Amino acid sequence: MNIETKKHGQRLADSCRIWNRKLHYYLGLYFLFFVWLFAFSGLLLNNSGWKFAEFWPNRKETTYERPITAPVGGGDLAQAGDLMRQLDLHGEIEWTAARNNGSQLNFRVTRPGRIFEIKTDLNQKRSRVKSIDLNAWGVMRLLHSFTGVRANDTRNHRDWILTSVWTFAMDAIAVGLILMVLSSLVMWYELPEKRRLGAIALSSGVLICGLFCFGLRWLY
Repeated sequence: MNIETKKHGQRLADSCRIWNRKLHYYLGLYFLFFVWLFAFSGLLLNNSGWKFAEFWPNRKETTYERPITAPVGGGDLAQAGDLMRQLDLHGEIEWTAARNNGSQLNFRVTRPGRIFEIKTDLNQKRSRVKSIDLNAWGVMRLLHSFTGVRANDTRNHRDWILTSVWTFAMDAIAVGLILMVLSSLVMWYELPEKRRLGAIALSSGVLICGLFCFGLRWLY
């Protein structure tokens, strides 16, 4: 191998190290507040007894009725969308129960910080709306699990564009964290003096994570 080839290989390795560090730094800065949001809302979910973070007892409820024009034709989703336009509501439609009465259309509209429960009598052409306003703690907790879909629930689908934007952001954060962890592994391996402590930390994380993912099935 000649000198030029060695120099080219060294320049390529140096360039890869520089881009790896840039990827780690800038992804970390971009995802900083997203990660804090999920970390803090996760703490709220695990510690629901914290008094300072209570949101449901501090909610504000308002109930009102509005005349509506009965939606013509279409399925439940189309009719719910028509009613939302008439009532000037925006958010993710959530079906809470099966529709057993053709003259009644009841559903919920959810968005971070506010929940609307709509009960409509199509024969009387009136809708009763209960608006539930949540504080900042409620917004954070709702965002942690705000996906618009549920497992084994075929009725609910994402029908609000901002729900899709939010779920895309969550997916991007997950992929970004994977890339950041991989870049951390590369930087750790490039420091021989740190490999022993790094191996201990890495092994501890793998063992503890493996305990919850796989070990509990065998132990209990």
